[in-house]
Amino acid sequence: MAFLEIRDLGKEYPSGNGGLKALQHVSFTVEEGEIFGIIGLSGAGKSTLVRCINRLEEPSEGAVILNGKDLTKLKRNELRQERQHIGMIFQHFHLLMQRNVLDNVCFPMEIAGLSKKEARAKAGQYLEAVGIADKAKSYPSMLSGGQKQRVAIARVLASEPKLLLCDEATSALDPQTTRQILALLKEINQKYKITIVIITHAMSVVQEICDKVAVLENGRIVEMDTVDEVFRNPKTNAARRLLLMPDMQEKEIEKNEAEQEKAGQTGMEERNEQTESVRGTEE
Repeated sequence: MAFLEIRDLGKEYPSGNGGLKALQHVSFTVEEGEIFGIIGLSGAGKSTLVRCINRLEEPSEGAVILNGKDLTKLKRNELRQERQHIGMIFQHFHLLMQRNVLDNVCFPMEIAGLSKKEARAKAGQYLEAVGIADKAKSYPSMLSGGQKQRVAIARVLASEPKLLLCDEATSALDPQTTRQILALLKEINQKYKITIVIITHAMSVVQEICDKVAVLENGRIVEMDTVDEVFRNPKTNAARRLLLMPDMQEKEIEKNEAEQEKAGQTGMEERNEQTESVRGTEE
């Protein structure tokens, strides 16, 4: 039996045109310990799908079976218990800005009823595991994007999940930091035996970390296979378009970096001119 089974899942939002179908007949399985990628362009239904998996969104139809239990059939208190085994990290980190790094990681353990002393001891261990123990007393506003995501990952580990959902978790990061976070997720998958589902629009993310991948387009899975097979032999136009995206993204990054460098040089020239002007006035 698969660890996670999505069976004929659908999600429809009310609209004036008879309803908007965000997901249609989505089915796939994820084995325990696997890293499974779901990829698609903007508007494909990726985030709706991941939110339906943990019932942050209520599916209109279908089943979400986690470790033998259909989450769509559970009552609220039963669902709350099962969600303790599901962690989630987001593109924008969702840290508590008024708490320092250590207290952010302690937060889910405090909710679970652990003593402050025990929570802080465990939080220190998880911060060590994600390579950011030296930032324990820092606040989120003092951290880089990659450091914030490491805090978010440590906070998820504190709840000891069996399933980790990653919703565009590296989209706000630069390429080098993205590779570092993906390497960390892979290490966590192996060390803690956590099954991971990654939602992304980037084939580079899938290629770096995933075992299998499903291609989502217009709310439907149009292709699904091992990562190697999809890269070597894409069967759909949707997969081919996504494979072409890295070259387009690289060109866009180079363009943005050139514009930033030019803007920085212009700003420096303006500051130099202002400095010279002030010196001239003083003389």
